[in-house]
Amino acid sequence: MPARLSDRTPQVAPEALVDEMVPPSMFDEVSFDSYIPDPNEPSQAEAVKAARSFVERATKAKGGKRGLFGRKSAPQQGLGLYLDGGFGVGKTHLLASIYHAMPGPKAFATFVEVTHVVGALGFANALERLSDHSVLCIDEFELDDPGDTMLVSRLLTELSAKGVSIVATSNTLPGQLGEGRFAAQDFLREIKKLAAVFEAIRVDGPDYRHRDLPPAPPPHSDAELENLAESTPGATLDNFDELCAHLAKLHPSKYKALVEGVTLACVEGVHPAADQTVALRLVVLADRLYDAGTPLMVSGSKLDEIFTEEMLAGGYRKKYLRATSRLLALSRFAESA
Repeated sequence: MPARLSDRTPQVAPEALVDEMVPPSMFDEVSFDSYIPDPNEPSQAEAVKAARSFVERATKAKGGKRGLFGRKSAPQQGLGLYLDGGFGVGKTHLLASIYHAMPGPKAFATFVEVTHVVGALGFANALERLSDHSVLCIDEFELDDPGDTMLVSRLLTELSAKGVSIVATSNTLPGQLGEGRFAAQDFLREIKKLAAVFEAIRVDGPDYRHRDLPPAPPPHSDAELENLAESTPGATLDNFDELCAHLAKLHPSKYKALVEGVTLACVEGVHPAADQTVALRLVVLADRLYDAGTPLMVSGSKLDEIFTEEMLAGGYRKKYLRATSRLLALSRFAESA
């Protein structure tokens, strides 16, 4: 009988959270040299140039300057870089390249992981643990509620004042974060404060995950999925509704541990998400499966039908499109494997 993600309840010790803030394994070997800019998109080459410059300047800023008698002055204000652009243009590749090029200690995490670290450790403890870092790299920077806006604004402002540089990737310019999701106007001061931390760099181009590729493979039958899961060591087999119910019981920061070690994720009975809450949890799961490079096979609806037209017309459109892009890439990965 194949294992089920729905039976897993991972536990992550709060004191280990900061140590686990590293890039996904699929980005272990990336660098600026391995990022190949699209010749038709000059913004990509400019982004690499800006990222290299950021590393050079941020390293100096954190180190401080030597004063009289060789004494080291207090660190300068941390720098901020914001890589804005569509999904599949290599922003996470550049973010991980910055992380690898910076001196330690340093941290890399998704936005939801950063908020969980603060929640688990407490603001003062999290600030202290991160304040000696050269850089904090935040992937998928998105504000979904006012609480996150206030929390992240304060954290980044105080870290920056302590000389920690901040790099973030997102599909939304910092001045537009929260737009269409909550009453952003009510929190405009906090959003503007966040925007002031960053120098925004645009990265354009087509989604490399689907460039010149055929359509995603059609869903399998339940019988095919069961046979595949049973014959593949390390595979899991879940019912879509049961998996969605299980995700509701876990904090999204635990989804990374949830899929750890899975060689193939099989999900039966896929259908459009019931509501926005379920859809947003599926976005996080898609991101963690993609980070882990876990192939995905499904039965039922096609993977590009999970998020309804109504959802795609709302404030989370970019999130859903990124998740769809990643899910389709994982399904092609599964077919080729």
